[in-house]
Amino acid sequence: MNVIVNRVAEFLKHHPPFSFLEKEDLELVARQVEILYLEKGKILFHQGEPAQPHFFVLKDGSIQLVEKTPKGDEIREICEEGDVFGVLALLGKRPYLLTSEVLEDSLVYAIPVEIFEKILKENAQVALYFAAGFASGQVVIRQDLSQGQKARGLFKNLKGDHSLMIFSDQSEVKVSENVLTCPLSTPVQQAAQLMAQEEVSSIVMVDAQGFPKGILTDKDLRVRVLAKGLDLKTSVQDVMTTPVITRKKSDGFSNLYLTMIRHRLHHLILTEDGTDESPVIGLISDHDIFLSMGNSPAVLIHGLMNTLDLGEMRKIRDRAEQMLLYYLDNEVSMDFVSSVMTEINDVIIQQAIRISRKKLQEQYSEMDKIKFCFLSLGSEGREEQLLRTDLDNAILYEDVEEPFKEKAQEYFLQLGTAITEILLACGFDPCPGKIMASNPEWVQPLSQWKSYFSEWILHPTQEALLKVSIFFDYRSIGPHSSLAEELTEHIYQEIRKKKVFLNFLAQNALSNPTPLGFFKGIVVEKSGEHKDQFDLKARAMMPLTDLARLLVLSHEVVGINNTFRRFEYLGTLEPNYSELFTQAGKAYEILMRMRASEGLRKGNSGRYLNPKSLGKLQRQLLKNTFSPITELQEIVQVRFQLDYFSK
Repeated sequence: MNVIVNRVAEFLKHHPPFSFLEKEDLELVARQVEILYLEKGKILFHQGEPAQPHFFVLKDGSIQLVEKTPKGDEIREICEEGDVFGVLALLGKRPYLLTSEVLEDSLVYAIPVEIFEKILKENAQVALYFAAGFASGQVVIRQDLSQGQKARGLFKNLKGDHSLMIFSDQSEVKVSENVLTCPLSTPVQQAAQLMAQEEVSSIVMVDAQGFPKGILTDKDLRVRVLAKGLDLKTSVQDVMTTPVITRKKSDGFSNLYLTMIRHRLHHLILTEDGTDESPVIGLISDHDIFLSMGNSPAVLIHGLMNTLDLGEMRKIRDRAEQMLLYYLDNEVSMDFVSSVMTEINDVIIQQAIRISRKKLQEQYSEMDKIKFCFLSLGSEGREEQLLRTDLDNAILYEDVEEPFKEKAQEYFLQLGTAITEILLACGFDPCPGKIMASNPEWVQPLSQWKSYFSEWILHPTQEALLKVSIFFDYRSIGPHSSLAEELTEHIYQEIRKKKVFLNFLAQNALSNPTPLGFFKGIVVEKSGEHKDQFDLKARAMMPLTDLARLLVLSHEVVGINNTFRRFEYLGTLEPNYSELFTQAGKAYEILMRMRASEGLRKGNSGRYLNPKSLGKLQRQLLKNTFSPITELQEIVQVRFQLDYFSK
């Protein structure tokens, strides 16, 4: 008997959730296991039957879980060795939602619920395993992808240097609570004397109620007062930085930190309610952050903003990738990760623009006054380019009078080419389709860009819809974003005139095949260089980006490009589907993380991965991300009348 118990325990300890058990608990479970031999064709339990007092683990053989629907039997899962199934006896004791059919002679371990319930209550990892929907056929809570994200972290053994763990909202925020303030009428000399006396680098201007109205720093005194030879009796109100950006301390570290990164703040003022209409209660300085963070986003961005050397820029971007890997391994929120990497990429682009304009200044001095903006497209336009994958970008400039048209086209093409070369030198890959600012087709005045989008909307051919999937996610990196805003307004005017464009876009959004095959296995490439690999981008990520883009366009949403933020916002617009949109956003975050992790470890784009290389939990988590895709496609099919539209 002991030999059998030892063999059962040895098998179970290699499969979750039993791998999370202490030795004593594992042996206790193994002693209670009932071993079942099931012949091919046998039914272990039927859909609708009351749950048995056991749940099951497949030791050998093959069992499929089938749902009987009005359309006929649909296979929901094919159980593999070590899979746990029939868990409704354990979770709520409800009738079975699926039927288990034995496909080939199988050996099954039946585990009594009674012995396992105590473990479920006391072991957080075991409880999370079921809450995250990792058990086979656990369709009732399979969509709770936020639990799946949480599980990824808990099921890992975190090790190594944790000095980069600075994003958590539980992190201690270093705040100066004794903030130096002065009235708006204070002379700058007196303000400087107060700063020297208190040995601080800033002073906050407040009104009679103590509300912050401006801030003055050491640098401001040098640049705005001394360098300009102003009278030292000048009021601080005339030289302070205003309006001020404020937050409240309870916003959490990641929010406060990202605010400083995005706005390039050296000091962030904290107030009671987070607005400039309440009293000052604290101040965060970048100096304190730099001292404690080492290789942090703020340090990397600071380094990029203070160098024009391409070799140095490349090294800093390499360091950003090391930081990215650490964040991914330690389950940092993807909202934070994508925001940080976007800021780093944006600074590189802004520096590239600065270097390129300076290079062309002497030859094209008359072009300085022409407004333009650099557009990031595709994944960078959506703030999702974690890896240095293909560049997709363009230049949009204002229309000029006839005598300057040719010269302007020449200048902006040279500018776009110079910017592209700098980005390539920083390690980004060129776009195979040449959708870059070095291609004259994508360096155009506003009128031509309006014409492009009008043509794509009015005549949505397959080629036009392919362009839409790249160009409709544009984002201005500056310097004149108002041009991009005018283009956006034009696009919505055109869509209003031809609503049927959205039907074509919907049809295109449903063109990607379902990620799961007939037998509910992950669909892999059948031939070619990536044979037996799963295409994360085309089969899982693109369907979600296409669906999110379609739905925000249908609601005329402006200014939200990121896919998971689009789903988050759609949930507020359509409360009936808020849970589905939440799950779709979580699914996309999980897929982004998987792709980035795969790419960093393999030194490539991370687009293709081998499902067999994934652990059981990772593979199940990947499958769980497909469920929102199917549901959203069904909604779009009905909403845009695609059955009728395609006839």
